Amino acid sequence: MSNREAVVERRTTETDIAIRLNLDGTGESEIHTGVGFFDHMLTHVARHGLLDLVVKAKGDLHIDDHHTVEDVGIAIGGALRDALGDRSGIVRYGHAILPMDEALVLCALDISGRGMSVCELEYPVEKIGAFSTEMVPEFFRAVAHNAGITLHIRQMAGTNGHHIVEAAFKAFGRALAEAINKSERVTGIPSTKGVL
Repeated sequence: MSNREAVVERRTTETDIAIRLNLDGTGESEIHTGVGFFDHMLTHVARHGLLDLVVKAKGDLHIDDHHTVEDVGIAIGGALRDALGDRSGIVRYGHAILPMDEALVLCALDISGRGMSVCELEYPVEKIGAFSTEMVPEFFRAVAHNAGITLHIRQMAGTNGHHIVEAAFKAFGRALAEAINKSERVTGIPSTKGVL
């Protein structure tokens, strides 16, 4: 395994999750969470983030999708944290403004070591397939907190729930790809503090 890969397993009484992540991938993914639309969104993160990502999750979907989506976010955040290591040589910041038909979503992030998420999206529907739209900010909060990322996602336009959510996940993937990129011009850890 390269120094930019990670494997995370998370088992609770509510979920059983295994993640494999390669930051220097080509966008290949194998996603199985039991929530079809969520699988579709994670596939976009991998493709547009140029990450190789395997997610295998079994959760208490007979209750709802909350535990599965949140715990996958926790595990992906942990995998990002582990794969980034000391964060030496990375660009650190990334952003994307992504259109999807009538929807337009901005994502800006800082691999700061300080987990924080601000997600300002409006959903015209409560569910997309079996996926609860209220889980979008919960997922991003879980990823940001566990990866140590400061994350802002803001809707600039949009009326279709599917388009708004998909634009957010794609924008996150694009911004993440930019931030985790290694640059020959970045020497050491990109912080005046010397640590992230």
